Amino acid sequence: GPRPLGALLLEGSPQPMGAPNEILLWAPKRLEPALTMNKQRLTTSEMPKRGWIWNQFFVLEEHIGPDAQYVGKLHSNSDKGDGSVRYILSGEGAGSIFIINEVTGDIHATESLDRERKAHYVLHAQAFDRNTEKPLEPMSEFIIKVQDINDNAPTFPDGPFVAAVPEMSALGTSVYQVTATDADDPTYGNSARVVYSILQGQPYFSVDPKTGVIRTALANMDREAREHYAVVIQAKDMAGQVGGLSGSTTINITLTDVNDNPPKFQQKNYQLYVPESAQVGKPVGKIKANDEDLGINAEIKYSLINPEGAAMFSIATDWDTREGIISLKKPLNYERKKTYTLQIEGVNTHVEPRFSYLGPFKDTATLKITVGDVDEAPVFSMDYYIMDVYENAQIGTEVGAVTARDPDSKNSPVRYFIDRGEHGEKYFNVDMDSGVIKITQSLDREDIPWHNITVMASEVDNPSLVSRVPVTVQVLDVNDNPPEINTDEEVIVCESLRPGQVIQTITAVDKDDFANGQRFSFSLPSGIPVNPNFTLKDNKDNTASISTRRRRFSQLVQELYELPVVVWDGGEPELSSTSTLTLRVCPCQRGGRLQTCQDKMGLLSSAGLSTGALIAILLCIVILLAIVVLFITLRRSKKEPLVISEEDIRENVVTYDDEGGGEEDTEAFDIIALRNPAAAEELKFRRDVRPERARQRNGPKRGYDSPPEPDQVDVQEFIKQRLVEADMDTSGPPYDSLQTYAFEGQGSPTGSISSLDSPGTHSEQDYNYLDDWGPEFEKLAELYGEDMNAAETDMAVAMTAAT
Repeated sequence: GPRPLGALLLEGSPQPMGAPNEILLWAPKRLEPALTMNKQRLTTSEMPKRGWIWNQFFVLEEHIGPDAQYVGKLHSNSDKGDGSVRYILSGEGAGSIFIINEVTGDIHATESLDRERKAHYVLHAQAFDRNTEKPLEPMSEFIIKVQDINDNAPTFPDGPFVAAVPEMSALGTSVYQVTATDADDPTYGNSARVVYSILQGQPYFSVDPKTGVIRTALANMDREAREHYAVVIQAKDMAGQVGGLSGSTTINITLTDVNDNPPKFQQKNYQLYVPESAQVGKPVGKIKANDEDLGINAEIKYSLINPEGAAMFSIATDWDTREGIISLKKPLNYERKKTYTLQIEGVNTHVEPRFSYLGPFKDTATLKITVGDVDEAPVFSMDYYIMDVYENAQIGTEVGAVTARDPDSKNSPVRYFIDRGEHGEKYFNVDMDSGVIKITQSLDREDIPWHNITVMASEVDNPSLVSRVPVTVQVLDVNDNPPEINTDEEVIVCESLRPGQVIQTITAVDKDDFANGQRFSFSLPSGIPVNPNFTLKDNKDNTASISTRRRRFSQLVQELYELPVVVWDGGEPELSSTSTLTLRVCPCQRGGRLQTCQDKMGLLSSAGLSTGALIAILLCIVILLAIVVLFITLRRSKKEPLVISEEDIRENVVTYDDEGGGEEDTEAFDIIALRNPAAAEELKFRRDVRPERARQRNGPKRGYDSPPEPDQVDVQEFIKQRLVEADMDTSGPPYDSLQTYAFEGQGSPTGSISSLDSPGTHSEQDYNYLDDWGPEFEKLAELYGEDMNAAETDMAVAMTAAT
């Protein structure tokens, strides 16, 4: 018969308690020779032995009992049952949780196991010969699997839950989905198979038993009736069978708002009292319509739908309080209209079309406004007054009148006052009863052309009610100011001007206004001799031109001229004034384009030197002069000559051994001596020669005591006489003398060009064309282009410059 090859452990479901968990494998007879022949080979470690082949053992979790739970049996075909084989168990839980009988190979679990904590254990089994301690089977691995039982209830780890669904939702609208978890083995039995049911929340909601989806069970649930719901859901394992475990959770469901309610006024008719003194633009009342919805669904816009109310009042929506604020657009007047009727409409701003069947989402109400009578301040007939009065009018002259009345029905008398805080109170006064304004001081248009005052009016019965009105008074002009020449600067006259040339155009100004001014006429004063130098021409366009009468002016002869000018205005009455213009003669550049009439300091300033620099230069010059004077004084005290020379070479070096008279050593001629020799008679002696020697040398026949008359002396003869005296005077040193040449001699082949030898009657020929020949001929043009007086003046200037 067959022989057992080994033991095969069973897979799958556990065997009944106490049954051996093994199957013996038997080989047919025909395999015995091969097994016998290969016996030696099967016992080696290189070839598989004839021992056990196994896979799994099974053990139930949560075992309760006094005895250890039997797990299975290890058995080798080498075991003859004589106790010579010893079984050894190692691995997870070996020796503590799992123990083995070394002789029989039975395995028992000594502890209660929890599949949810550890689902299986991996162990190793060996069989040894007890006598030789040699392994009879190779070490083999097997698994002890903990078999599940239903010991865990379903749970909702994230509960409780919060959900929302719009009100008025359709039947079966999905609200929320819950999911329960079960720690039992979902692959074995029904321990982890969960079904859902609703414990609380019916009949409003339902739950799908398999998916846990919560849905609405009633249609059109109204948030305004009930807003919050608490739904309890249960989850039960074992597919809901009896004996299964269960768990529950709560879902708090809220119905969200939709616009399913129109606005509604609490009543159809309202009343409001508004005093006539209410300010325009200010709120006078408010109204509100109720809406049971929330948020944007409850927003209401108010409007006035009747023309009478919209003309006098306006309504705006306060979005925070959802109220209609009524304001005044125009002033109220109790005496004109005492009541107003307003038709007010409130409309939802957001409407859902699917609820249009619920009716129009708006409502209307009527508001009756009663105007209250208030004692008002007087009212002026005009918002402002403009009056006029002539300047210089007599004190007490009437300017105008203001009028105010009491707007109330009692028509109280009115009194007028001028606001004392205004500037115009010192010029005007108002009659308390009539409102007539009069002047209290003389007015001057040129000082203040406009006056602004404020007139107040108050009721006799109630003086505290005061109204004000602005009054503007224009001061009209009268011709009370004479015209004046509009220039404060000197008029520049170039030296090279020709007769009839315009040197200045003048204008006039008048403080009076255009009606009495700006029509000026000019002339020279009458009753005085004709001005020989200048003339005035009225241009008939409110300007006048000043022109020259003669040719050429000289700054050396006369620098300043005065020209009186009379100017008239065209007013009523006609006024005039005389202004004296100052004309300054100045040298000008060629053509008279650039005026250079300025002093030396001005020239230095124009050259770019500042005042500080000029002062510094002057200080340096003064210091240098002081040093020179000190040096000369020291030398003089030592009586030493300034220059000591071994050889007196007078042709090259001039030595002064005595104190000189400075500039007085030179007997200079001036223009007065040339024109009037008698005036210079006292200067005929040299100041460096004693008078006694001069008298001895010249004798009394010189005729100094009785000089000739000025008109009998010829200038040329006088100069010749002076030359003879200078040549004959041997007492005076020649190097300290003065040689004056007033004219050229007769030896010039071209003749003399001096003005002294020119004919007495001046030539009428015009030499002004020489101006066009260039700068080289400018002096020549001046010499031959001037009249006799200018020629004499140039001669004197030339002689003075030579001197």
